[in-house]
Amino acid sequence: MSKQDKGTSTTIPVHKREPDPERFKTFDIDAHLVALMWSESFFADIIRSLTKEETTQIPTAGVLQQGSELKFWWNRKFVSACTDSEVKGLLKHEAYHLVLLHTTARRYDPHWVWNIACDLAINSMIPANELPLGGFVPGKALTPLTAEDMVGLEPDAIARHEKMSKLIESLPRDQSSEWYFSKLMEDETIKEMEEERKENEEDFKKMIEKILNGDGDDHNGWGDGNDDVSEEDRQLAEGKIRQAIKEACQKADRSNGWGSVPGAMRDHIRLMVSGEIPWQSILRQFVGQTIHADRRETVTRLSRKVPYALPGTTYNYRPKIACYVDQSGSVSDEWLELLFAELGSLASRVDIFVYHFDTEVDEASRTHWKKGTKISPHRTRCGGTDFEAPTRHALTGKGKDCDAYLILTDGCAPKPAPSRKRRGWVIVPDQKLYFDKDGSDVLIQMKGAKKAAA
Repeated sequence: MSKQDKGTSTTIPVHKREPDPERFKTFDIDAHLVALMWSESFFADIIRSLTKEETTQIPTAGVLQQGSELKFWWNRKFVSACTDSEVKGLLKHEAYHLVLLHTTARRYDPHWVWNIACDLAINSMIPANELPLGGFVPGKALTPLTAEDMVGLEPDAIARHEKMSKLIESLPRDQSSEWYFSKLMEDETIKEMEEERKENEEDFKKMIEKILNGDGDDHNGWGDGNDDVSEEDRQLAEGKIRQAIKEACQKADRSNGWGSVPGAMRDHIRLMVSGEIPWQSILRQFVGQTIHADRRETVTRLSRKVPYALPGTTYNYRPKIACYVDQSGSVSDEWLELLFAELGSLASRVDIFVYHFDTEVDEASRTHWKKGTKISPHRTRCGGTDFEAPTRHALTGKGKDCDAYLILTDGCAPKPAPSRKRRGWVIVPDQKLYFDKDGSDVLIQMKGAKKAAA
C-alpha cells in the first residue's frame, strides 16, 4: 500500500487455496451482498454504505480509511477462493469491525495486541463454517506450523507460536475486545514480544509474520503512529459510520433484519447509536470534501521553471455547491433558517448556488451566496415534488458547473435516478427519506427544536 493510500484498514488472513478458474472469472461480489441482504440485512446495509473497490493492492479483503472516507477493498484471487459461506463470514467480519468502531474510536497500544483482541471478539460471534481459514478464534488453537513454515525459524520463535496457540485456545468466547486485550497483556510471552517490538519494529514485524503464518487480520495502519490520517478525518469517519450504523439498526428493528447478530450485541448497538450525530458535522464534511481548483497566473509569484521571465501560478481552492430547496409546505421557513445559518458559516470557503424546485427547477430563483451576504427564506413555487428535477439540473442543466449538490427536502417523493455527481440529502427534522439512498449519496438528518407558532 502506498503512502497516499495508507490509512486505517483491516484484512482477513491469507489462505492457501487457489480459486477455481471459472469461479475466479465470473465471481461477483455484488451477488454475495444481495444474498447477505436477504439473510443478514443489517450487515449488508453497513457494507453498502462503503465505497467498494476491487484491487490487488492488498492480498485479501478489508475496510480502509482514506482521509475521512471508508472503503471496502477486495482481492478477486483471495475472495473467489473462499466458499460462499466464508464470503458471507468475511463480509460480516468486516462489518463488525466498523460497527464496533475498531477502525476509528477504539484503538489501544500496543496495536498488534489490540488487533488480536478485536479478532477474538468478532470471531466469537461468527459461526465456524463462515470463517476463512486461519484467524484468531477463542477456544481454538492457531494453525499448526508445517515443516516448511519452520524453515529459518529460531527455536524460541517456534516455542512462542506454541505458547500463543495454547493461550488463544484457553480463552473463553463472547468477551469484549477490551477483555481479551487485558488477558493478552497479562501473558509473559506477549510482554516479551512487546519489549522486542519496542527495540526493533522491522525485525518484530518479520518475526510475527513467520510465527503467526497467516493467522489473524493484517489491520494495516491501525493505531501504529500513522500520521496520514488526521484526528479530524478520524472524527468525520466515525460520524459517518455511526450514521450508517444508526440507519441499519433502525431498518433491522423495523424489518426483523438482525439475522445472526446476538441479542446482547443488538442491545449494545442500539445503545451506541441512541445519541444524536451532529448533522452540522456531516454537512461540513460533505462540503469540505468537494474541492475545485482554479488555476491562474500571477506576477506576484515567481515561476519555478523560469524565474523573473515568466509569471508564476497560484491556485484558488473553492468548492462549488448547488443547494436545491424543496418548495413543499412541510419544509418550513424555520427549517430553512436553520440550514441557511449553517451554510452561511461555510460561505466564506465555498461558492453556494441556491435554487428552488417542485416538479421543475425554478431557474429565476438562482441565488449566488457570496461571502458576507445573507439569504432569507422565501418561496417561488408551490407544486408537488419530483427529485428527478434537481438531479437532472445538477447533471445536465445550469447546475452542472457545480462540484456537488444538496437537496433540502422532507424526503416525500419517488426515488430519482443514480447520480454521477456527489449528492447530499438534507432531511428536515421529524421527516425521513422515503426510499433507500444510493450508496454514494450522503444523508444529512437535521435535528432541532421547531419554533413555536407566533
